[in-house]
Amino acid sequence: MEWLSTENIVAVGTAVLGIVASAGIFWYERRVPRRKRIGYRVQMDSAIGDDARSGRIGRRLGLFDEAPDMAGATLVLLRIENDGSQGIGRDDYTSPELHGLTAVFTDRIIWGVSVTQIDSDHLVAHFTAERGFGYAGNTLRIPRVPLNHGEHFKLLVLLSGGDVGREIKVSGGLHDGEVHRNRSATPDDATPLFSRAARLITIMLTLSVLTLATIVVARDDNPPPIGCAKGSLRVIGSTAFAPVMQDAAKKYEEECRGSSITVDAHGSTAGIRELDSAGVVWPKKSSPPVVALSDGPKPADMPELKENRLALVVFALVVNDGLPLTNLSTADVRRLYRGEITNWKQLGGPDLPVRLVSRDANSGTRQVFQRRVLGRGEIANSSVDCTHKDDPTAKVIRCELDSTDQVLSEVAQLKGAIGYAELNVAAGAKGLHVLSLDRNAPSVEAIEQGASPYPYREIEYAYTYGLPAADSLASSFLEYVSKGNGESAIRTHGHVPCYTPVGMKLCA
Repeated sequence: MEWLSTENIVAVGTAVLGIVASAGIFWYERRVPRRKRIGYRVQMDSAIGDDARSGRIGRRLGLFDEAPDMAGATLVLLRIENDGSQGIGRDDYTSPELHGLTAVFTDRIIWGVSVTQIDSDHLVAHFTAERGFGYAGNTLRIPRVPLNHGEHFKLLVLLSGGDVGREIKVSGGLHDGEVHRNRSATPDDATPLFSRAARLITIMLTLSVLTLATIVVARDDNPPPIGCAKGSLRVIGSTAFAPVMQDAAKKYEEECRGSSITVDAHGSTAGIRELDSAGVVWPKKSSPPVVALSDGPKPADMPELKENRLALVVFALVVNDGLPLTNLSTADVRRLYRGEITNWKQLGGPDLPVRLVSRDANSGTRQVFQRRVLGRGEIANSSVDCTHKDDPTAKVIRCELDSTDQVLSEVAQLKGAIGYAELNVAAGAKGLHVLSLDRNAPSVEAIEQGASPYPYREIEYAYTYGLPAADSLASSFLEYVSKGNGESAIRTHGHVPCYTPVGMKLCA
């Protein structure tokens, strides 16, 4: 069964373990903290000498009233602490004797005991013989010392007779509590925060999560994102929007194995016509694997073409860097493209002839320019090489090129040249600069904020012949570009995605 995979088993096991751990913690919080606990630790067990001088050492330390000369003497530092959550009173001890706890030092004899460290001064008064404090042989009697939560005291014991490391055990009883040994032997260590069971559960959960993460990251057969489709697809049409689709196609192919997307742009009008022709001869119950991009809407006489609005694209007029102009009025632009202005000195520029570098009739960028800025068509083409007149009667030189890149390249190297292109591509080109129209700079940000009436802009459409099948590559890719990860490619190239709150208004 497909669900019975390694990562699923680990995931379910981790979830079950988490539930059990949560239940255990709940029980622990309700039960364990109610108990009283006294813990003890042997923080030091060391030899202090191997001859008669060891007794004199004990006396010089000032720790004991009597310390005979003896060989093989040892010192033990014993820490007694309240490591529970409740305070412990004298009446909480259950020993039938006067004292509360008993410490036994196996195979050794006690020669002296000193209380070396006490958390609170009020505890000192409890270490008297009247309260049971004393020793005999290998047994130390520890009085019923009341301890608040976290309080402790230490006993330094002088012994002889046995080797270092012999068993030392503290015993006694508490109402609703216990006396237990703590493992830490370092003087400054805090009492263990978690029990052994809690630490074990934490380690098991951590290992399970790490195992699951390793499987997910390391495996080679990651399933493709939801909505992926296999097959081949051609994207044709607008050269202005082609860079966006090239990036999106590359990302889609990386995420969706088995897909092949070719971007073959030759102009909006040419793309729409090619799509319409392909659809006519394609079997009627399906749609050809072709998407046509168009800078602006399709002609009204192609009803079978179904639109998808992808982005708002901003275009710009550009001039050669030899022209110091930064702004033109719409009226002057129209005069330029009617051939009424033949030299830039007529607009306050240098004495250079005007050269109009335009796109061919298949270009959506040109159609948007004519529709949004000129309000009419451009004058006739008069030059093949953009430098010499093929028509001696023409007022100005005007040439037509096949792509955005060609227009920008020609304007950058031709003195007195003016052209138009998609803004983001034009802004990054060298040898030319972008013009404002009527003092309105071409700015995507300003348009998004509703602060600019800049006119040279248009919706970018993606057309299919009829509605492609929901599981087709065309349908999946368009969804990916407009609403999925491919939308970032639109934003990266300086356009406004239509499928955003602001884009929906601008693309309406």
